[in-house]
Amino acid sequence: MKTKIWIALLAVYIVWGSTYLVIRFAVETLPPFLSGGLRFLVSGAILLIWRRAAGDAPPTLRQWRSAAIVGTLLLLGGNGLVSWAEQTVPSGIAALIIGAVPMFMVIADALRPNGGRPTAGVIAGLAIGFSGIYLLVGPSEFSDGLHLNVFGVTALLIAGFLWAIGSICGKTLDLPKSALMTTGAEMLTGGFALMAASAANGELKGFSFVQVSTDSWLALAYLIAFGSMIGFVAYAWLLQNAPIPLVATYAYVNPLVAVFLGNWFAQEPLTPRILAASAIIVGSVVFINSAGRSNRSKPPKKAMVTANE
Repeated sequence: MKTKIWIALLAVYIVWGSTYLVIRFAVETLPPFLSGGLRFLVSGAILLIWRRAAGDAPPTLRQWRSAAIVGTLLLLGGNGLVSWAEQTVPSGIAALIIGAVPMFMVIADALRPNGGRPTAGVIAGLAIGFSGIYLLVGPSEFSDGLHLNVFGVTALLIAGFLWAIGSICGKTLDLPKSALMTTGAEMLTGGFALMAASAANGELKGFSFVQVSTDSWLALAYLIAFGSMIGFVAYAWLLQNAPIPLVATYAYVNPLVAVFLGNWFAQEPLTPRILAASAIIVGSVVFINSAGRSNRSKPPKKAMVTANE
């Protein structure tokens, strides 16, 4: 069993860590919201058909509504904005900012009615984490040749916050008992939301699939087959068979995998500033999660998914 756990965990580490880089290749010639819509419509349909054939109960109308809310927040607000931002922001930088989603979740949870109030330790972790983000995207005094697009960075910060809200909604709304059925419903509804955003953003005007490069098609195929299918299946299996604290480590590893893959395969910058910010952000997320667990009487039922998958 231990061997299977580590194989599945490595799959989640590598597959989900690589999706940031692959998204960058996809949006080179595919409009960002359109690429996301195609990805999640196909992935969602496959998952729903598979799980129905396996005997899972279909979502009720109420559950479809809940899935649409969560799917729109996660996949349009989260993944869609990540794809849009990666037109101008390196994939490794995007991964680091989105890797701070646990920080945004603490804030979103504190702002909601009857939400949890962060402890002093968690607040200290937030301060450390946001100092890392400030170091990463901050003023020119920190510059070591890295100049980030302000609109892309802003989109990533909004994406992280919307992903956090969607994650919290997913814990409270009525959704199917099957994790994969829920994922399929969220992917399908989120895919429709992305397609609507693509049309509203004017991405389809003058666009032709003939213009799409082979690299972008291959990237989209990878995102469907590996990022959305293999990654989620491995993750769902881990939730049932591995200790939750071990599963949660993917949230720390994925941004680092993305940073190094971006440097190796796309020559994205890897400077002392980026390395220092990486250590601060990832370290703060580890600290916040540890501090949060120490103040809960029961462990969480499932680990959190980040916005790239």
